[in-house]
Amino acid sequence: MSADVSAVDRPAEAVGPIALPVRPWRPSRWMREVAWRHIVAVLACFFALFPVIWVVSASINPTGSIAAQQLIPREPTLDNFRELLNETSYTQWLLNSVMIAGVASALQVALGAHAAYAFSRLRFHGRRAGLVAILLIQMFPQLLAVVAIFLMMNNIGDVFPQIGLGTQAGVILVYLGGALSINTWMMKGFFDTIPRELDETAKVDGASHAQIFYLVVLPLVRPVLAVIGLLAFVFAFNEFIIASALLQGSDAETLPIGLFTFIDERYGSRWGPFAAGALMGGVPIIVLFLFLQRYIISGLTAGSVKG
Repeated sequence: MSADVSAVDRPAEAVGPIALPVRPWRPSRWMREVAWRHIVAVLACFFALFPVIWVVSASINPTGSIAAQQLIPREPTLDNFRELLNETSYTQWLLNSVMIAGVASALQVALGAHAAYAFSRLRFHGRRAGLVAILLIQMFPQLLAVVAIFLMMNNIGDVFPQIGLGTQAGVILVYLGGALSINTWMMKGFFDTIPRELDETAKVDGASHAQIFYLVVLPLVRPVLAVIGLLAFVFAFNEFIIASALLQGSDAETLPIGLFTFIDERYGSRWGPFAAGALMGGVPIIVLFLFLQRYIISGLTAGSVKG
């Protein structure tokens, strides 16, 4: 009996780590398990970056012609940039695009946030019908209504010249009406993820709906505001059809309209300056993305409610 007890009380001997069998390294196994992933990644990067490389190459090509385009120019030059800046109103086109896109994106974010908060948090008559109407409206692009928009803005200009044809304010108003529906739906989905306990706590403290929206909810939805603002800016900056119908021939021409007018009927011989203009036109979008990326990747709602 004592022997059994001593055997039970005896501490177990330390057992070392179990050695797993290691398969020998073989080039065929590495190719089959690892190498193909690197090959796919390299091909994907090349496929994504090739258009950018081609545009950069065209912008420094001394010939400036699409027929003589080379991937690696023999004598790179900045003459295409000088020609574009000296012989055109490129700076004015760029400023017009930044102005229209900046104001339109800011107003779209503001209007969309207010509408999304109302549909997400408030209960009122016509709420469901309004959501369905917004969903149906966004199914029809503005391109289908270009003629109607042109005639409407022409008639409005007879009464209010400040928002008629050829004005930046008129184009901004058209952009606001076209993007409000999709922005409202996208923001509403994000607003629905904000815990309602925050609203109830603020109401107990005596906060109104406006105070809850501006002081409690709005700081928590910065990521979606940044995304909507970036997408709205990119759309308004690159939009061509509606802007050409409302602004072409005026001093408020945007960058896409100006570049199109510059290369019209001489596309092949002005490929270099056009590529230079497109390359410089991407700078505002890159700067805005670098400024907003910290808001896009941040999760501000994590840990806001415990339990």
